[in-house]
Amino acid sequence: MARPELAYKPKQGEIPTNPGVYRFRDAEGRVLYVGKAKNLRSRLSNYFAPLHTLHERTRRMVTTAASVEWTVVDSDIDSLQLEYMWIKEFDPPFNVRYKDDKSYPFMAITLADEAPRVIVTRNRRIAGARYFGPYPKVWAVHDTIDLMIKVFPIRTCSDASYKKAMATGRPCFPGQIGRCGGPCSGKVSVEEHRAIVNDFMAFMSGGDQRFAKELTTRMRESSAAMDYEAAARYRDRLQAIDAVLSKSALVLDDDIDVDLFGIAEDELAAAVQHFVIRGGRVRAVRATTIEKELDISGGELVDQILQRTYGTARGSEVPRQVLVPALPDDTGDLEQWLQERRGKKVTIQVAQRGQKADLMRTAALNARQALMIHKTRRTSDYVARTQGLTDLQNALGLPDAPLRIECYDVSHLSGTNVVASMVVFEDGLPRKDQYRSFSIAETTDDTDSIGQVLTRRLAYLDRPEPETAAETVNDDGTVVTERRKPRFAYPPQLLVVDGGQPQVAAAARALRNAGHEEIALCGIAKRLEEVWLPGEEYPVILPRTSEALYLLQRLRDEAHRFAITHQRKRRRRDIQSVLAEVPGLGEARIKALLRHFGSVAALKRASEEEIVALPGIGPSLAAAIRTHLTDG
Repeated sequence: MARPELAYKPKQGEIPTNPGVYRFRDAEGRVLYVGKAKNLRSRLSNYFAPLHTLHERTRRMVTTAASVEWTVVDSDIDSLQLEYMWIKEFDPPFNVRYKDDKSYPFMAITLADEAPRVIVTRNRRIAGARYFGPYPKVWAVHDTIDLMIKVFPIRTCSDASYKKAMATGRPCFPGQIGRCGGPCSGKVSVEEHRAIVNDFMAFMSGGDQRFAKELTTRMRESSAAMDYEAAARYRDRLQAIDAVLSKSALVLDDDIDVDLFGIAEDELAAAVQHFVIRGGRVRAVRATTIEKELDISGGELVDQILQRTYGTARGSEVPRQVLVPALPDDTGDLEQWLQERRGKKVTIQVAQRGQKADLMRTAALNARQALMIHKTRRTSDYVARTQGLTDLQNALGLPDAPLRIECYDVSHLSGTNVVASMVVFEDGLPRKDQYRSFSIAETTDDTDSIGQVLTRRLAYLDRPEPETAAETVNDDGTVVTERRKPRFAYPPQLLVVDGGQPQVAAAARALRNAGHEEIALCGIAKRLEEVWLPGEEYPVILPRTSEALYLLQRLRDEAHRFAITHQRKRRRRDIQSVLAEVPGLGEARIKALLRHFGSVAALKRASEEEIVALPGIGPSLAAAIRTHLTDG
């Protein structure tokens, strides 16, 4: 029997097994989520599983909904089309939401004009225009146009200047100084200008090498005929072409047309770097940030990104090949869908090796950096920080905003070298001078480690260290007294631990045993980004756009980074102490060994011949190293 909140659940036999598209609606009829399925019954049954088995955000969606409806289609390709149309029409809040990082400038050719001109614009709705880009900077578009009109002299003047020049017979000002090659200059007819425009677009579409070959041939012919002025003009055009092509590093073969998507994601957001490669060169890069509401796999995310990118694309706007980090389940259907738009075969692949894989790693690196910036930008803004602290106060039911927050994380290497970190945020900003790390000699698990660390930290609240003073003498002889605050100067208003119910329970015991239950406590579980409070059966679920959630994520990530850094330093010291016991092995040689082999474990597996290959280590020393490590 369905729970009351899912009273709208259809009977199993009512849902068809055909391919189709489904929509969840709320009580007011608003579309909450749109999805497609090869088998509607199989897909929808996943949403109506027992609530406790659903991902928290999926559970929130199905309990918010009041009805579900579906439309059967003839094929999987039709379901792709219909899903895309409905997402564009209804903008459902539980589908992924796209947000361009900024409005990028484009190069546009106004083909609807009598004499098309090239302009720089951010407007993507100019009737009849052909666009190239986007470009990361406005000056990059202007530089490209300046070089291109030396080879393909097309119109750059405004419509008003063009009409005035055609009426008076006097070239426009750009035409007088050689920056406009339109018909108003009298050098070409409207028909000849249109042909030059077509060559301009052909070159920009793929860096067509035929232009370079033609100019090279003409330059040589002019030189042979001793027409050196014409040869110089062709030479200058060749140099302009080389300059345009060199503005993008050659990354693939000249005949490669491919779109590449680097993606970095966490539970709530994803950053996409879309590299447009034509003629083997990166012609444009577009950055997009995506906010996720439901828990979707990497393949599902790629599916929706491709639909969004190519939903209105036609012809050469769709490349021959699309490279992605993970293949969607319906790759074949997507390829057919793209083929219908391009008019030719399109393949979707994962780059495994070679130059394409290298470029994919570059795109992924850019995506990771963009995701990091996206997550930190909001917490670095004063208004966002204030809102985050207020949201956190309300979500956790605190009497005041937590101006000082301490976050704890535990790190270890297979149960050894256990350390913990404490990071401090005041007014929503990190106070790195108050970060602390803890070494844990013996522990049974992470909960025991959390208990030990908090017990040690909370003990300082009852016996605070005295404030110290240090005197320094300035150059003029005056004495300055500098007062130094103790290590744990202020008690926190909120303690945050990395983990779920078990870690929060351990931290609550430490607070209770220390007699400091007045300090608020919560934990953030990474898998679902759930916020747990002590003694509560269910977690607090913060909205994906909540400034409070971004603040907690930043705290948790910073505590994890600091713990990992300390743990690695300890492990490196331990490794160096082991090698320092080898007679004749000094600090410089130890560093060389660690740099080469990376760890003692790798060094143990190395043969004497591999050790001897390092400069400064002879056969006898290599044998001593092997003996010490194997006997130890």
